[in-house]
Amino acid sequence: MVNADASLADELNNFYACFKAAAHNVNSVSSANSAIGSMHAENARKENVFIISEHDVRQAFRRVNTRKAAGPDGITGRVLKACANQLAPVFTEIFNLSLEQSMIPTCFKQSTIVPVHKKSQPACLNNYRPVALTSVMMKCFERLIRDFITSSLPDILDPLQFAYRPNCSTEDTIAHLHHTALSHLDSRKGNYFADDTAVVGLISNNDETAYLEEIKNLETWCQDNNLFLNVSKTKELIVGFSTKQERNYQSLIINGTPVERVDIFLYLGVHIMQDLSWSCHVNTLVKKAWQHLYHLRCLKDFKLPSKVLKMFYTCTTESILTGSITAWFGNITKQDRQALRDLSQAYHLCRAP
Repeated sequence: MVNADASLADELNNFYACFKAAAHNVNSVSSANSAIGSMHAENARKENVFIISEHDVRQAFRRVNTRKAAGPDGITGRVLKACANQLAPVFTEIFNLSLEQSMIPTCFKQSTIVPVHKKSQPACLNNYRPVALTSVMMKCFERLIRDFITSSLPDILDPLQFAYRPNCSTEDTIAHLHHTALSHLDSRKGNYFADDTAVVGLISNNDETAYLEEIKNLETWCQDNNLFLNVSKTKELIVGFSTKQERNYQSLIINGTPVERVDIFLYLGVHIMQDLSWSCHVNTLVKKAWQHLYHLRCLKDFKLPSKVLKMFYTCTTESILTGSITAWFGNITKQDRQALRDLSQAYHLCRAP
């Protein structure tokens, strides 16, 4: 088992190193062109350097989540938070020097890669999600820069940009997608949804030209920007209320590979069906919740206090049931509501003394 684990670690290391080598080659090709532009921008950059104050650094250190894992440098968030007053002056100078020279210290860019298995077939290296543990100090630095950048962008950001914006979440994305689909279905138009960068194409009068052209533009844009579309993970969902016999749409092809067409798609943790119903999503949530309630009963048999049982339910079960609830709860059927109500009643029975 030890030899097998070591072999898998070596294979994963070589697999992830391939992406780094590809990125290095791309940067080498573009370095000659960027060098000319950087020479012209040198004077402008010196005149417009963003300055980080010591107060901002101190506040960033004090807001660090001490439960987060440390990076390769071993410096924990607990140290930064406890010694914020002493460390702030030193790192303020380092951060500002980094901005002035347009360079990030090498120790800040290092990370520890932890592969997390996502789905079946453990032998396939692409089924492991690489989770990077980076330096906590670098995260603080990134937050300071992010605040400055986002404060300068609201007027030019796309209104459909929901990530990394205040008062926006994945629930807004799902609600907007659902609303867009229903709005066009009300006007008796078909709706295509393809995800690998969340592309929505609308079909009018059974004419797929605009939709296919949009997918082709996405494919070309990815190639021009050195991005790889993983066709094996890309799915196509036809949204509409018509029967399957009426859907004689041609197969979608990306990079010469046909895209799998599905009836149910998992988008941001929510199951979206071709008829925009939520039965599949509710059934999935209920099934997971009942499994957790079994463990709740076991904890009750161990005579744990009600406070602990409630905490367990909130963390393991309620968090699942309320995920993106504003996007789907208002449109579920009476049967689905009853299934959720049964769960709530079972929870109260588990907590009862």
